[in-house]
Amino acid sequence: MGGRVALPLVQIAVGAALGYTGVLSVRLEPELFFLLFLPPLLFLDGWRVPQQDLKDNAVTILSLAFGLVLITVLGIGLMVHLMVPAMPLAVCFALAAVLSPTDIVAATSMITDMPMPRRVLRILEGEALFNDASGLVCLRVAVAVAMTGVFDVWSTAAHLLWAAVGGVVIGLALSRLISLAKLWVATQLGEDTSSQIVISLLTPYAAYLLADALGGSAVLAAVAAGMMMSRIEVSGKLLAVTRIRRSAVWETLQFTLNGAIFLLLGEQLPGILSRAELGAAESGHRGLEWLALYVLAITVALAAMRFCWVWVSVIIWRWRHGMLSGWDALPNWRLVATMSTAGVRGAVTLAGALSLPLALPDGMPFPSRDLVILIAAGVILVSLVVANASLRPLLRGIEVPPEPRLDTQERSARVEAAKAAIAALAQVKDGAKGRAGLPDAEELAAIALVADYYQHRLSQLQPAEPTRAGAEPVHREEHLHVLAVRAERAAIASMVRGHRISNDLAHKLLRETDLAEAAFQTASEA
Repeated sequence: MGGRVALPLVQIAVGAALGYTGVLSVRLEPELFFLLFLPPLLFLDGWRVPQQDLKDNAVTILSLAFGLVLITVLGIGLMVHLMVPAMPLAVCFALAAVLSPTDIVAATSMITDMPMPRRVLRILEGEALFNDASGLVCLRVAVAVAMTGVFDVWSTAAHLLWAAVGGVVIGLALSRLISLAKLWVATQLGEDTSSQIVISLLTPYAAYLLADALGGSAVLAAVAAGMMMSRIEVSGKLLAVTRIRRSAVWETLQFTLNGAIFLLLGEQLPGILSRAELGAAESGHRGLEWLALYVLAITVALAAMRFCWVWVSVIIWRWRHGMLSGWDALPNWRLVATMSTAGVRGAVTLAGALSLPLALPDGMPFPSRDLVILIAAGVILVSLVVANASLRPLLRGIEVPPEPRLDTQERSARVEAAKAAIAALAQVKDGAKGRAGLPDAEELAAIALVADYYQHRLSQLQPAEPTRAGAEPVHREEHLHVLAVRAERAAIASMVRGHRISNDLAHKLLRETDLAEAAFQTASEA
């Protein structure tokens, strides 16, 4: 397992092979790339991110997403200017800005079967939600300075403030309005599952385009829209079938878009490498070894800055929580190194570099554009390769704090939900007994059967300690349910092969068994 190559690297290699052979040739338009790929992926991340974890780690996440980005832009920008004096300072800052966003999808795909502390993972996910926005805003400012030669501190500060606040407010408000409109239409006309799914797919694009048109951060608008949608839809007012189908659509879309991003990134590499000589010449050194040196130096500097920032952030967090006493309380260097190495660069970095203008307002070529693109592409590849080689060894054997299978909050929620179900069934039973004449025996039997099921769930949830040599009966029961459901599925398959039932009926029954198995497996893993 130690030599496993992560899926993003495989996808990049496939894309590069397709681009090199000419089978696939795509002229990547950065603005179109951002519009097609970023809104749905950011919206989905905002929708699914655990908001309580986000609140608990807000200081650390915001310091990484905004503080570290700003320090990276300044530090790496000045470093590049010292290494390559021929590159204007504003362009150096633009390069640093495109290198500041991280790609958590690529990082986590490399360690899918390795343990990672929950807090570390949530911080990385939260950081990736926001640093695209901060990095792209810094890029916009740097490009504006490079184009005009003017830097107005107060105007820039006001622009950054509006971009952040305006983007969040627009995303939250638009998502709220769309949700209210969907609920009203569903109430008046009935809920149409397909329409609900299409609206959920279009919402991030609406938030992104509206924020962009009003000068706010389109990236933050898409994230905020997803977070608002998550808060609204926990009310459970949608039909169950709508939620199930929508989840399947979004899962497929996420996998497709992420795969397409890395394929496109790989497809662009042959064209970028063909300009390597020209890019190296822009640095003042014609040898390609200088270009490789720049890439390695910048990659090391990015990792070192990130390591130091995370180390200090962890110490401050422990000091604030009264956990800093003695050498044993210092951060685990392997976890800090993991967070540093997991900050890989991805397609947003490449698209940002490609979005640099071709020419200045006076018609002269934009300075060092090819060199910026080459360095960005090199840093992406090196960071991915380093992460693929080092993340698994860093995490192997690391002590991960045990998390309870069913913590107090979850157990209480399940108990309360089961009691609410039993109370509702009791009301139905009382209503049946109160009707004129004798109640329907079949109806009472059905109520009793369902009530027994919930009573059994309660009996499994309420004991604090597992029984019989530490075994957990609820999980044994769920495994038996899964076994029974699979037997049902085998019987259905046998009947359809024997032409005893139609294909349509078989699809319907198999769908029911699939949903039942998924529910029981989720419960057994809780």
